[in-house]
Amino acid sequence: MTTASDSFPAARFIKEIGRGKKGARSMSREDSCQLYAAMLERRVSDLEMGGIMLAMRIKGESVDEIAGFLDAAEASFERLPMPAADAAPVVIPSYNGSRNMPNLTPLLAMLLARQGVPVLIHGVTTDPGRVTTAEILDRLGIGFAQSLQEAEAGFAAGRPVFMSIEALAPRMAGLLALRRILGVRNSTHTLVKIIQPFAGPALRLTSYTHPEYLEMLSAYFSTAAPVERGDAFLMRGTEGETVANPKRAQQIEWFHEHERTVLVQKQEPVDEMPPLPHSSDADTTANWIEQALKGEQPVPAPIAAQVEHCLHIARHLYARQVFHGSER
Repeated sequence: MTTASDSFPAARFIKEIGRGKKGARSMSREDSCQLYAAMLERRVSDLEMGGIMLAMRIKGESVDEIAGFLDAAEASFERLPMPAADAAPVVIPSYNGSRNMPNLTPLLAMLLARQGVPVLIHGVTTDPGRVTTAEILDRLGIGFAQSLQEAEAGFAAGRPVFMSIEALAPRMAGLLALRRILGVRNSTHTLVKIIQPFAGPALRLTSYTHPEYLEMLSAYFSTAAPVERGDAFLMRGTEGETVANPKRAQQIEWFHEHERTVLVQKQEPVDEMPPLPHSSDADTTANWIEQALKGEQPVPAPIAAQVEHCLHIARHLYARQVFHGSER
């Protein structure tokens, strides 16, 4: 419950962002950070919170707004220490799961971990009508880290680490949960997919589903993302997930120090489909992934290529960090 002594007056922000799609004006990065920090701390009244979320839903986030929101978001939780490895961590958000296609995000994560790359998957554990990455990892015998210490133990053991958003960033999880009350997504649903939870540089795998988010996220990573936080891959989501589509590769762009490079070109439709799980349920998908890891099923070519690109950049980031550390 917000009290009068610690409440944050949000009316002046709502006045600017709440004028509809055409009449609204965007906030500065500093104002956005200040406002979102107050939202995370629940210093904004329920009425104003709903007004802000609906206004942003209608208006859409500008680059400065998403940058300011992300500044506040990453300051709201404790960052993970850098794992001891010869590659920078790879961060895989998983908030969609799959509805039709088998969810092969766990395959991507396990292939990377097998190569010595620290892999953090963060997201939701369940989603009605979808098969989440967490459910498949559970079938594969990979438990969920509930603390930074458990995450560190997982990295040390060479396993991909899954942390729910509630364990990783509980204040952000609280804002995500407001969807059940308002009935629509809010800016936090975008932010959780681009947070970088480590204390040092990492490679973020990010995705979009709507063209306007491709434009906005590309501009963010090209101009506003702090370069010391590492690099990002951006691609169209496979049912919202950041794993390459096993049927045909989608374009993947790499953002490094605000420079944008196309790593993978969009593949044209193919006549022959690769072998895939015959069903998208968690048990069938987990069994198929186990077979693929043993070499009994072929790893789809787009996912194998994604793994190689992740390996190259993660090792490149680590080498740069070591070089600059030795310079100091």
